[in-house]
Amino acid sequence: MSETSAQAQVQNKVQTLANPLLKPWQTPFETPPFAEILPEHFLPAFEQAFADHSAEIAAITHDPGLPDFANTVTALERSGKLLSKVASVFYDLVSAHSNPAILEIDKDVSLRMARHWNPIMMNAVLFGRIAMLHEKSATLGLTGEEIRLLERTYTRFHRAGAGLDESAKTRMAEINERLAHLGTSFSHHLLGDEQDWSMELGEGDLGGLSDTYVAAARSAAEQRGQPGKAIVTLSRSSVEPFLQSSTRRDLREKVYKAFAARGDNGNANDNNETIVEILSLREESAKILGFPTYAAYRLEDSMAKTPEAVRGLLERVWKPARARALADRDALQALIAEEGGNFALAPWDWRHYAEKLRQRRANFDDAAIKPYLVLDHMIEAAFDCATRLFGVTFAERKDVPVWHPDVRVWEVKDRAGKHKALFYGDYFARPSKRSGAWMTSLRDQQKLDGDIAPLVLNICNFAKGADGAPSLLSPDDARTLFHEFGHGLHGMLSDVTYPSLSGTSVFTDFVELPSQLYEHWQEQPQVLQRFARHYQTGEPLPDDLLKRFLAARKFNQGFATVEFVSSALIDLEFHTQPAAASRDVRAFEKQELEKIGMPAEISLRHRPTQFGHIFSGDHYASGYYGYMWSEVMDADAFGAFEEAGNIFDPATAKRLLDDIYSSGGSRDPEEAYVAFRGREPEPDALLRRRGLLETPEAA
Repeated sequence: MSETSAQAQVQNKVQTLANPLLKPWQTPFETPPFAEILPEHFLPAFEQAFADHSAEIAAITHDPGLPDFANTVTALERSGKLLSKVASVFYDLVSAHSNPAILEIDKDVSLRMARHWNPIMMNAVLFGRIAMLHEKSATLGLTGEEIRLLERTYTRFHRAGAGLDESAKTRMAEINERLAHLGTSFSHHLLGDEQDWSMELGEGDLGGLSDTYVAAARSAAEQRGQPGKAIVTLSRSSVEPFLQSSTRRDLREKVYKAFAARGDNGNANDNNETIVEILSLREESAKILGFPTYAAYRLEDSMAKTPEAVRGLLERVWKPARARALADRDALQALIAEEGGNFALAPWDWRHYAEKLRQRRANFDDAAIKPYLVLDHMIEAAFDCATRLFGVTFAERKDVPVWHPDVRVWEVKDRAGKHKALFYGDYFARPSKRSGAWMTSLRDQQKLDGDIAPLVLNICNFAKGADGAPSLLSPDDARTLFHEFGHGLHGMLSDVTYPSLSGTSVFTDFVELPSQLYEHWQEQPQVLQRFARHYQTGEPLPDDLLKRFLAARKFNQGFATVEFVSSALIDLEFHTQPAAASRDVRAFEKQELEKIGMPAEISLRHRPTQFGHIFSGDHYASGYYGYMWSEVMDADAFGAFEEAGNIFDPATAKRLLDDIYSSGGSRDPEEAYVAFRGREPEPDALLRRRGLLETPEAA
């Protein structure tokens, strides 16, 4: 060995020892030591992880023995551990606590990640080994989970283009690299627009705003380096209550237009050209793989199977939702006239006047219940429901490293007191965090090499109380908390052998079932009576207010459903029509909304230029409908508890745990649902839950 080579090896060893991402973690439960991890650690760690993974793949590919399940499929499952470890920490920070250095690295990593995975997923020799096993799977003596893993592994490689000829593979690789770059750019642009805008509230701008909202606005200003001021930001948790409560119509219009224009301002953060190129490349990739459209490609590997099935569900819901929304629109316009207003209802007016109408019809408004929905109490409620359903318990840990001081960690134990998982809750909005709410993990559950417990994350963007005051949630915020915790339980309760089948590794139109189902417990009287307590007095939620809240749940569902279904239909049209049809994104959006008769007073829940679900990556592309597909199941599934006469019925909860929450992707989702419910879901359960089977007048 030359002196230079020896020096290089020594230097590499020193760098490895100094890089916390490459060392064993001497922390509780071997969790990431966030305080030690610096931006400059990531690229060297990724390089090492890519090299290790490539070597592991090469060993599988060139194994001289005949392919068998152990030396091919199981070996694949064991590969890439370092890459998963590094990537999970990195992408947590990118989304939940970024900075300019992290975002710059993200641009590089997204390209390197595509270049790393392309040759693996299109490796003809590796795919040949998998295909050989897949063809004779019935003779291999495999368990049910092993058969499912082999099937999913084969499908994943086949759909990535492993069976294409070399020229097609080359083009697919180019497309994947470019799409990785574009998806990263889209999310960075959106974050940039959200960080760049705020509106200061002067003393004359506070009309209608609650003390708790103003306190949260002051806290938001302090986080942005503007102490002593109060600001509205473009976080949904800031925008929606402002639109609902503010009596200043001019300011509501200003906030609404800024929120709706994210990614569509003709500036450096504009996403229009990015969308056009993404759609064009997706269409090309689908055709290379033999599909007429990208939607046809994506939906083949889903519960829905076809664009026609998706459109059928969405149109079935659209008609009654639109009828309800139009009836509500007329009622809101009449309310404006009654108050002496001489203006037409606009999108920035809807939430404001809907709240007034709800007060009149149901004698209820969000401001009345919000003081009782304390964040800490709602966290306790989510934990308590999980304990009563599944036997898991939660104990806060102060010794686990976190990425921001606001993050909290709980140890989760099973019914027997054995360690089951760690749960991280990162609940407050801040400039370093992208908008929205999501669940992810730093480590997935598996039993392939020992009993590996998961590290599960919930990230939200609730408004933080000022000066140590508790954070108060709106009913929508409380529902979001339970929704994301439902995803979290899907990860924490997972009980499978193989990491590729762990937790939320299921079809996109099934993954929302555990989360949306869990929302039902948040609005149950016995849960609210126990955990909804006034933040100042500790008094429980009054029975009269509880009754009015429950009676008002179906109010404004026409608006909420139209807002969602229109976004799902736009997603479907973007991916079924030729990409050339959407070269002008604004014109395409306008055309499609006119086609479905979108009420002018309601906007999309996600306009295209801010639709991160479908353009920041491809996970929900052609798949945003999945929330509603899952809602058909979740509305029907909760009926099992209602029929049992106990929302915590032990036998029903055990089936729910065994067949849904713990089985991950180890079973076909339709089979899993029928095993739990005893039959297929009833489609009308969704319409009943939303109150859309009733006539508008009856509501």
